[in-house]
Amino acid sequence: MARKIFVAASGQNIGKTTISLSLLHLAQKKYGRVGFMKPLGPKPTVLHGIPMDKDAALMAQVFGLTRDLRYMSPVVVYPDTTRQAIDGKINLPELGERILTSFAELEKHCDFIVIEGSGHPGVGSVLNLSNARIAKMLDAPVLMLSGGGLGNVIDTLAMNTALFKLEGADVRGVLVNKLFSEKRDVTLDYLNRAFAGQPFSVIGGFDYKPVLANPSLGRVARLLDLPLNGNRREVKRIIHHVQIGAASTQRVTEMLRASSLLLVTSSRDELLVTIANLYQMPEFHPLIAGLVISGVAPVSNITQRIIDRSRIPYFRADQTTTDLYKMITEDVSKITAKDTEKLALIRSLAEERLDFDAVDELFAQ
Repeated sequence: MARKIFVAASGQNIGKTTISLSLLHLAQKKYGRVGFMKPLGPKPTVLHGIPMDKDAALMAQVFGLTRDLRYMSPVVVYPDTTRQAIDGKINLPELGERILTSFAELEKHCDFIVIEGSGHPGVGSVLNLSNARIAKMLDAPVLMLSGGGLGNVIDTLAMNTALFKLEGADVRGVLVNKLFSEKRDVTLDYLNRAFAGQPFSVIGGFDYKPVLANPSLGRVARLLDLPLNGNRREVKRIIHHVQIGAASTQRVTEMLRASSLLLVTSSRDELLVTIANLYQMPEFHPLIAGLVISGVAPVSNITQRIIDRSRIPYFRADQTTTDLYKMITEDVSKITAKDTEKLALIRSLAEERLDFDAVDELFAQ
């Protein structure tokens, strides 16, 4: 029998995929034969001709699990799936059987399997496949993820663990993620005391790292559906700040922060030329990730030549600066197999922050 962990979370964007990546990375060092399943996949994609969830595709590519593609994402949810389920057009018991059959295949050749839930614990209830029900179905002990904090963590977990108790699933560990480093030890001490006597252990996760949620230039290209011009080798560069170049040229340059993506209208010739020239200076290269040139007015010929000669990465968009800023800053950047910088950071953080032997022992009981 394979060791198995069901990774659930109290809500979206808590870090399920990051923790799943970390567990598989550390498990691969100890077990070798690791596996992954996203039983209910709400983010459809296609990998090697097989429809599957994006998280399953990510794990397959990062950990070389492509031989298991048929079993890693047994139920993929599409935009019309909910309506079809309510209309009685989907055989719900067959979906559960599909999950069980796929997991049985994974167990045949894996020593350690991470099962990643979807969204909050109740996601999938319309298909009779909530996170809690799937965990019980697979007899997989649960690692529940929560965001940082104190009172909010206690209140949220009281509500979310109730569904798992109702289904008879075993919540064995609570991993508190996105902790503020200066409050980490104090927060974990209080939470351990608050949950004393509960049937689960409290585990410290990652400290809050905004860079893990920040987009790369490649992500912005996909988001805006625009080609990246200039130095395309920077496509994997992570953007730490998005700034609107609305002030004077001098003021904008003074306000530059680490790895900034600057949004500048096409008529701001002086600012565009200045940023393009600064990008070529070694002391400014870490500050300037690239440009988004907005507006319908054409860029002047001489300015365009200077931009092209500088090789600064840039996008050319017709939308207004305000609309583009909103699109970029409101986007939730999910990790892809191309985000090698983020993946390397996650591996490093996992080895630094996660006590895998302690987690492994807890889930072996």
